[in-house]
Amino acid sequence: MRIGCPKEIKPQEFRVGLTPDATAEAVAHGHTVLIETGAGVGAGFTDDDYIAAGAEIAPDATSVFERADMIVKVKEPQPVECALLRAGQILFTYLHLAPDPVQTKALLASGATCIAYETVTDARGGLPLLAPMSEVAGRLAPQVGAWTLQKANGGRGVLMGGVPGVAPARVLVIGGGVVGTHAARIAAGMGADVTVLDRSLPRLRQLDDQFGGMFKTGYASKAATMELARAADMIVGAVLIPGAAAPKLISRDELKELKPGAVLVDVAIDQGGCFETSRATTHQDPIYEVDGVMHYCVANMPGAVARSSTLALGNATMPFVLALADKGWKEACRTDPHLLNGLNVHAGQLTYAAVGTALGLSAVPAESVL
Repeated sequence: MRIGCPKEIKPQEFRVGLTPDATAEAVAHGHTVLIETGAGVGAGFTDDDYIAAGAEIAPDATSVFERADMIVKVKEPQPVECALLRAGQILFTYLHLAPDPVQTKALLASGATCIAYETVTDARGGLPLLAPMSEVAGRLAPQVGAWTLQKANGGRGVLMGGVPGVAPARVLVIGGGVVGTHAARIAAGMGADVTVLDRSLPRLRQLDDQFGGMFKTGYASKAATMELARAADMIVGAVLIPGAAAPKLISRDELKELKPGAVLVDVAIDQGGCFETSRATTHQDPIYEVDGVMHYCVANMPGAVARSSTLALGNATMPFVLALADKGWKEACRTDPHLLNGLNVHAGQLTYAAVGTALGLSAVPAESVL
């Protein structure tokens, strides 16, 4: 199979879909790998690194899309990339379709087979291709939140760990999954007073057993959430419903009850955001203010640490890339129901129910297109 990897063109996106190591693995399996020139530079990989791994260097994205049987990316395809996709071609990348009707319709019109990293599952019920980027985003959240809290950036001017005689920042993490756990660990490590809320009592028990007194836990009722939100200096939104639009945890009206200069870090922005006032921003212009509350809603947070993120993502995606290339998408999905869960679009049909529900579109079971 011809595997193509174009350069990411979303603003401030420095990651790359294939590492040289993954390229070498694919070549060893007998596949041809096409890398757009300069695709890996943002993550610290040169064209020579890819050539040494056995790849061919393509002069531009058009050449990659025209020649490749499968396109491997990081972020969702931009409109110009959707226009380059064709019927029968495989697209393997993050899609986040639920809040994005324009991209969804473009992928349906392309006729391509589109498999989303974020809905591939594993035997434990996890999301193995979302998890590494969730870990990165969770660890970044307190870091970027602490920066936003600085007075010069519009925040309350509160130091995360405080100093002797001065209380630390109060941090509320809503969601005790991968993002929330890593955000809580880092925030607590910075000395903040941290509380994690979740609606799963088994998960709360697990967090308490694992981390002891490092941070507090609580049940995420609406009343408890708002009580803690009113007292918080920083709120990290870390709620995920796989493949579906994120629930809105704090409404526009409730925003007025928060402290002036408080910070919202919305890690769920890829799925539409979990605060009503959230809108996607970029690393170039990451924050904005609504009713005196600062919002950090960068849609590709892990892109800020592109090398670490690329290596982590590449380790996770490599086995799936090889399975798709070795077996073809149908056989790979037929033999791996967890990979089949990643199938969102095929030949003009939507194959992921949660996306259909979010966008008001009809969807067929993924099994039906095999």
